[in-house]
Amino acid sequence: MSHIRAGAELDPARPAPSPRTRPAGLGPAEVAERVARGQVNDVPVRSSRSLGEIVRANVLTRFNAIIGVLWLIMLCVAPIQDSLFGFVILANTAIGIVQEWRAKQTLDSLAVIGEARPTVRRDGVAVQVATHEIVLDDLIEIGPGDKAVVDGVCAEADGLEIDESLLTGEADPVVKRPGDQVMSGSFVVAGSGAFQATRVGREAYAAQLAEEASRFTLVHSELRGGISTILKYVTWMMLPAAAGLVVTQLVVKNNDLKDAVARAVGGIVPMVPEGLVLLTSVAFAIGVIRLGRRQCLVQELPAIEGLARVDTVCLDKTGTLTEGGMDVTELRPLNGADETYLRKVLGALGESDPRPNASLQAIIDAFPDSEEWRCVESLPFSSARKYSGAAFSEGDGETSTWLLGAPDVLLAPDDPVLAETGRLNERGLRVLLLARAHRDLDDPEPARGARATALVVLEQRLRPDASDTLRYFAEQNVRAKVLSGDNAVSVGAVAAKLGLEGKAVDARRLPADLPAMAEALDTGTVFGRVTPQQKRDMVDALQSRGRTVAMTGDGVNDVLALKSADIGVAMGSGSEATRAVAQIVLLDNSFASLPSVVAEGRRVIGNITRVATLFLVKTVYSVLLAVLVVCARVEYPFLPRHLTLLSTLTIGVPAFFLALAPNTERARPHFVRRVMRYAVPGGVVAAAATFLTYLLARHHYSGPGALDAETSAATLTLFLVSMWVLAIIARPYTWWRVTLVASMGVAFLLVLAVPALQDFFALKLVGVTMPWAAVGVAAVAAGALEYLWRWVGRRFPV
Repeated sequence: MSHIRAGAELDPARPAPSPRTRPAGLGPAEVAERVARGQVNDVPVRSSRSLGEIVRANVLTRFNAIIGVLWLIMLCVAPIQDSLFGFVILANTAIGIVQEWRAKQTLDSLAVIGEARPTVRRDGVAVQVATHEIVLDDLIEIGPGDKAVVDGVCAEADGLEIDESLLTGEADPVVKRPGDQVMSGSFVVAGSGAFQATRVGREAYAAQLAEEASRFTLVHSELRGGISTILKYVTWMMLPAAAGLVVTQLVVKNNDLKDAVARAVGGIVPMVPEGLVLLTSVAFAIGVIRLGRRQCLVQELPAIEGLARVDTVCLDKTGTLTEGGMDVTELRPLNGADETYLRKVLGALGESDPRPNASLQAIIDAFPDSEEWRCVESLPFSSARKYSGAAFSEGDGETSTWLLGAPDVLLAPDDPVLAETGRLNERGLRVLLLARAHRDLDDPEPARGARATALVVLEQRLRPDASDTLRYFAEQNVRAKVLSGDNAVSVGAVAAKLGLEGKAVDARRLPADLPAMAEALDTGTVFGRVTPQQKRDMVDALQSRGRTVAMTGDGVNDVLALKSADIGVAMGSGSEATRAVAQIVLLDNSFASLPSVVAEGRRVIGNITRVATLFLVKTVYSVLLAVLVVCARVEYPFLPRHLTLLSTLTIGVPAFFLALAPNTERARPHFVRRVMRYAVPGGVVAAAATFLTYLLARHHYSGPGALDAETSAATLTLFLVSMWVLAIIARPYTWWRVTLVASMGVAFLLVLAVPALQDFFALKLVGVTMPWAAVGVAAVAAGALEYLWRWVGRRFPV
C-alpha cells in the first residue's frame, strides 16, 4: 500500500517528493560547522553533581566546623586519646564522600542506559542521536510519546497533536501545523511530524527546569527537612550550655587550664549529632546503589523517601500488568460483511500509521497489507478519543473511510453488538470495533452514524510476575488501583486473573468533583475507559484523602498522572515523555522490581527514623549534663575520650548496621515529633541517672585520683543506660541484632578488664560499692525508660 503523508515511506513506483515536501535535514558539513560554533544541545547530563561538590557538601558543614575547631584545641592541650573524636569524624566524612561518589557513578551509568535518543533527519536519512548531539537547525522527527528536547518550528505534521500541559498548564492537546512553535518539554499524544530546532542547550524553554529537576540532590524531603529543623534547635541549645560549661570549668573551679579545657570540650563534643546527617546521606546513597543493581534509575533522590510512604499504587494495565505485545485471536464480521474484504481493510489500516501502538501492531502482524490500497487521509489514535481512522483509495477506484477503536465509544449505548463485546470482555479479552464511517475524518464527530462491520478480538499477554507483585502490595497494606483506558469489564477480568479482586468501574460514570470522585475511588479497585486527564484527577482525588500515591505507566496517556503522583514510576521501554517526568525508571521493564523499590524506600526511612533517636538521646543528655554541671558548679565528669568510646559503642557502630538493615514498615509522617518524643525522655533519664551516680561518687571517693574514680563510675552508668536505649531501639530482636548489642557490651567489658585499655581510656573502677551502685542506678533508669517510652507511645501517638 502506498501512503501519501509527510515523512512516510513512499511507494517505489511513485515519483519521490521534492525536497520542499520532505526536507533532507542538515548535511555532515553543516553539522560540523554548528558544532564548531558551539550551537549544540549541551544541557548538563543527569546527576551532574561533581566530585568537588560532593566533597564540599560532606566536609563544609556547620557541625564539622565546630568539631574541627574543638579537635585542633584538643590536639594542643590534651593527650591523643582525647582527640579520637576528630579522627572518627574524618573517617565518617570519608565514608560519606565515597558512598555518594559511588551513587553518582551508578546514577550516571544508568542515566546513559535510559537516555532517550531522538530521531534526527540528516542528509535525507533518519538517524538516532544522543540528546546532546542535536545541533541548531536539526530536523527532528517525532511521534506518539516522544518529547520535544529542544525548541523549534514545526516543519511537517500528519495529525500531529502535542500536549503542552507540563509547561502551560493547559490540559487539551494542541494541533500543530507547519510553521507552529514546538516547545521543549512538550510531548506528542497523537500523529507524527518533524520540527526544526531553533533554540538548543540552555537557551531552550525547558532546559533550566530540566537541569534543576534532574540534579543529584539530597534535599527537599520531609526527612532531611526534619533533621535540619532538629539541628537548628540543637545549635541554639548548644550555645548557652557550652558557654556555661566553659565558664564553669575555667573560672568557677579554677582548675588546671589544660584539664579544664579538655573537660569543657568533652562536654561540648557529644552535643553535636554530627553522625546523623552523615548516616542519612550514606543511607540514601546506598539506596541508590542497591536500586541501581536492580536496573532502577532513581532520577530524584528523595523519591526513595517517598516510596517508603506510599500507601496507594495506581497501575496502568497495558505494559504494567500485561506485556506490551498482543495477539489477534479472532475476527468476527458483523452485518453480513465479507471477511476477505475486512482483512484488506485491517491490513490497510495497519499500514496507515507509521508508529503503531500495541493493538495496531498485532493487527499488522495478523493481516498483511494490500498493495492496491492507498491511504489519502488518516486520523491518528488518541487516548482521549479512543479510536483512530483512515480514508483509502481502493484498488478499483472506490474510496472508503474506516474507524478502529473502542466499541463502547463508537457505538450507541443500546447497540446489540455491545452485548457480544461485553461477553468477550468478561473473559479478559480486548475487543476493537471496525466501523465504516460516513463522515470525513476532519468532521468534529467522525464516528457519528458509523456502521459496525467487525469485531477484532485480541488476547493480552499477562506479565508472569504481576500476580506476585500485587500479592506483595496486599501483604504490605498498599492498596492497588488499576486505571486503564480499556473497557472496564475487560480490565476487571485481567485483574481478577492476577488475583486483584474488586469492583470494576467505568470511569465515564465517575463524578467530576474531587470529593465525590475520591469516595468512588475508595470503593472501587479497577477503572476502565479512563482518559489521561481523568487519570490525573483520580490521583489528585486520592491525594485529597491524605493518600501517598505512586503511579506506574509506560504510555503517553500516563504522563499527566505520573507528574501529579507523589512518586512516578515509568517503564524503561515506555515513551520518552513518561521517562522524563517519572522519579524512578524501571530500565528492565520488570513490574516485579516494584516491591524491591518500595522495600528500599522503607528500609532507608524506617531505619533513619530508628537511629535518629539514638543520636538525639545523646544530644539531649549531653546538653542536660552540661546544664547540671553548671548549676552544681562541679567538674565536668568526662573527658572527650570517654564520650568517644561511649558514642562509638552505643551509637556509631550500631547505628551504621541498623541503618542498613531490612525494614518493611511503611514510613509514617511527622518525623521530628516521632523522633523527639522518645529522644527527650531517653536523654532526660540518661542525664539524671549519670549525674546522680556522679554525685554519689563525689561523696564516696576522696583524695588523689578521686576524680578519675568518679568519672569511671559515671561512665559505667551512662554506658549501661545508653545500652538499654540501644536495646530498645534494636527491637524486634533477631539473631544479628542481639549479637550486635551483645558485642558492644563485650567491647566495653574489655576496656574495663584490659589494663592497657584502662590506661588509654582512663577508666578504672575503684572498690566494689560504687561500681555496684552505678549498676543499680542504671537498672532503675532502665526500668524508667521502659515505662516512659510506653507511656509516651500511648500518650502522644503520631
